[in-house]
Amino acid sequence: MTVLDTTFTVNSSKILRMKPTILFVAIILISIQTFSQNDIARLKEKIAVETEKIELRCKAWRRDIHEHPELGNNERRTAKLVTEHLQKLGIEVKEGVAKTGVVGILKGGKPGPCIALRADMDALPIIERNNLPFASREKSIYNRQEVGVMHACGHDTHVAMLMSVAEILSGMKNDLKGTVKFIFQPSEEGPPEGEEGGAPLMVKEGVMENPKVDAIFGLHIESNVEVGQIHYKPGAFMASSDWFHIVVKGKGSHGSQPWLGVDPVQISAQIIEGLQSIVSRQMDLTKAPVVITVGKINAGVRSNIIPEECVMDGTIRTLDKNMQKDVHEKIKLMVQKIAEASGAEATVTIDTKTLVTYNTPELVAKTIPSLQSAAGAENVRETEWKTGAEDFSYFGTKAPAFFFYLGGMPKGNDPKKAPPHHTPEFMIDESGMKTGIRAFCHIVIDYLNR
Repeated sequence: MTVLDTTFTVNSSKILRMKPTILFVAIILISIQTFSQNDIARLKEKIAVETEKIELRCKAWRRDIHEHPELGNNERRTAKLVTEHLQKLGIEVKEGVAKTGVVGILKGGKPGPCIALRADMDALPIIERNNLPFASREKSIYNRQEVGVMHACGHDTHVAMLMSVAEILSGMKNDLKGTVKFIFQPSEEGPPEGEEGGAPLMVKEGVMENPKVDAIFGLHIESNVEVGQIHYKPGAFMASSDWFHIVVKGKGSHGSQPWLGVDPVQISAQIIEGLQSIVSRQMDLTKAPVVITVGKINAGVRSNIIPEECVMDGTIRTLDKNMQKDVHEKIKLMVQKIAEASGAEATVTIDTKTLVTYNTPELVAKTIPSLQSAAGAENVRETEWKTGAEDFSYFGTKAPAFFFYLGGMPKGNDPKKAPPHHTPEFMIDESGMKTGIRAFCHIVIDYLNR
């Protein structure tokens, strides 16, 4: 006899000793529970069939979006594609949310909670170096410079998958106990200079309200995670992202006579080394990782002129609020003191771009069975925290949230040799999208029927 059979026998013997009224109620409750479990199983079987049917169109949407990428706050073509698709499905649509965002609201046939699914739509200012027949050849203006435009982070797959999920779930809306909100978000990579955008603006404009979202889920396809796998971590999962701007002001001189000036370039070199000593010598890395990167440095106009000023820009990644605050203070102090020691002046400004992406532990625990039913228990793995950042974190300030990684690397490949995100060679195996579609659909079905 199976464990299930044993449990039922014990419960049945107790029920038989109950009074007739209580016995009747108990039988009804068991019947409802059994029907619900059977109903969920039936819906998941339908999801499997519908996922196979929609795969080719999902790939076609992804390739179309990949070939025509758009930068943050300018995703008009992508937004139109999404809007027209949702409207054909009979889903209520809100356009122009946070400039170019689209929100679809699917009301189920029965009352229940509201669950939100999110996909980001924007591309990056990168020239693609892939020989795909649908490779991007787009150009645009980014911060007053002409740039190439490429989906070098997989957002094109996110949009295509969520479009597919919307179609599958709309076909079974009478079986949904609640509401599904599809959030197609612009500008996850950050808005243009001087503009608002992304998840913070969506939250500000009330995307988590009317109807109020009870839980929100997001995924990110990964070029170094094998197709078919899902990786997750409860609690702090992805880092906060702070951008810093440092200006070192010295005194200009002829390049042959540095003693007559105060060289801001040489001082900046000391500052860059000093910033790394904060990471390696001043932070407790056994508690959580910290990353400080100078990604941009600009000074001078000629090789034999010591300039008056040097400007540096970079990013700070932390996974703990107290460590984040501590790093900010240490950076400001170190920059100031190194500059003063050489007779220069320096200013530091730090702008918080994203919060720590925090996965609500209770929601994660309840959702893991859904991911396992979609991908197979052996393919759902808890992983370590990531120093990448996600503005999905802002949605988590309004409702319990769960963000996970989806495999996009061909099976058998070496993760260390996979083309990194945000590079011209970035590549995704499209076969991984089926797992993402099933995962989102299973999450919805289980959550709304829990």
